[in-house]
Amino acid sequence: MADPGTLVYNGRIYLYASNDDENSYDKNSGYKMKSIVCVSSSDMKNWTDHGVVFEAPRDVAWAGRTWAPSVIARDGKIFLYFGNGGNGIGVATSNSPIGPFKDPIGKKLVETQTPGVLPAPNMWLFDPMTFIDDDGQAYMYFGGNGDSNVRVIKLNRDMVSVDGPAVSITAPAFFEASWMHKRNGIYYFSYSTNPKAQMRIDYLMSKSPTTGFTYGGIVAAQPPHNNNNNHQGIFEFKGQWYHAYHNRAVAYKLGIPTEFKRNLAVELLNYKPDGSIEQVTYTADGVPQVQGLNPYTRVEAETMNDQQGVKTEACSKGGLNVTNVKNGDWIKVKGVDFGKGAKKFSAAVASIGKDNKIELRLGSPTGKLIGTLVVPNTGQAQDWKEVSCKVEGATGKQDLFLTIKGADKPEVNIDFWSFTAK
Repeated sequence: MADPGTLVYNGRIYLYASNDDENSYDKNSGYKMKSIVCVSSSDMKNWTDHGVVFEAPRDVAWAGRTWAPSVIARDGKIFLYFGNGGNGIGVATSNSPIGPFKDPIGKKLVETQTPGVLPAPNMWLFDPMTFIDDDGQAYMYFGGNGDSNVRVIKLNRDMVSVDGPAVSITAPAFFEASWMHKRNGIYYFSYSTNPKAQMRIDYLMSKSPTTGFTYGGIVAAQPPHNNNNNHQGIFEFKGQWYHAYHNRAVAYKLGIPTEFKRNLAVELLNYKPDGSIEQVTYTADGVPQVQGLNPYTRVEAETMNDQQGVKTEACSKGGLNVTNVKNGDWIKVKGVDFGKGAKKFSAAVASIGKDNKIELRLGSPTGKLIGTLVVPNTGQAQDWKEVSCKVEGATGKQDLFLTIKGADKPEVNIDFWSFTAK
């Protein structure tokens, strides 16, 4: 996943990303992303996979690519903006942050013929970022490949039409990845610099969303394990500001070609007393968990902090389910708050095999065993059955591991799970 767009909505942070699964391992193949994927979290450490929420040409007939999304909510709808490669910007709408998103206008929202876009030498018409100011006026920032190629255009209240021509902003070493956020009356326009400027994330500051910008400094250096294009998404969640970005650390770890296989990451973003941004410090473990996970409500099985051998797929009951789990594979859920203790574990499972089970362990895949769930043969891989087991020894806040045992083939699917308190 790459190019994170952000949406804070009903107590969760949703990250939307270009889908690098669609890119080849060939170092010379280029970017081919034509769908947007989404993950979300309520605690910044456990993330729920929502899969593909928008795809071309399935959901937008005129586009061949869907790059670098920006997502915003207004008037009960969710609006997703994307680049058709570097050739125009589209918009899609949904009633839910996890889609499905559909094209409401059947054409590009912004193109080279849009007043104010040109003249611009070698303009990349992509990387939209939509921002709603405190007075209700919406703006979209976009462009690429030149200091004078930043554009901002007003959007009408319907969020799917423009109001007037685009206006030019100049940003030193501007390359791509336009982003706007506002804090304490200051507008911060951040962006990726060009290769000569090391592809950092730099920023401008102003008291206006369209004019009067001055150079502010560096938001973040080129991330470790990246060495190529850079893209940020800045957001506030539960009182803390964050810097989402992509690097290629997962591909490095797996030993696969890194050119077109990126992954998301998040760090804290802090400010100095004068309102300037403290340069982001990159870490190996990202950000703190902001609250414990409640195990006494339904938890989607595709919610995890880490995993081994796990895949997800479309579920016959809606959403996604975990699939392809076999003997020795596991799911880690961080900071599960059992409180005074749990007495029962329940899960919706499906399996075409036999002699399979899910071990519930604390601290590690082989840690303290608190319960064992027997997974029955349900007949078909999407025939779901809710089963339960007793639990002993689960109290306080713990890292929970669901460890699969017995399946020598990928025969265990899990839709959701929950615990029952003592």
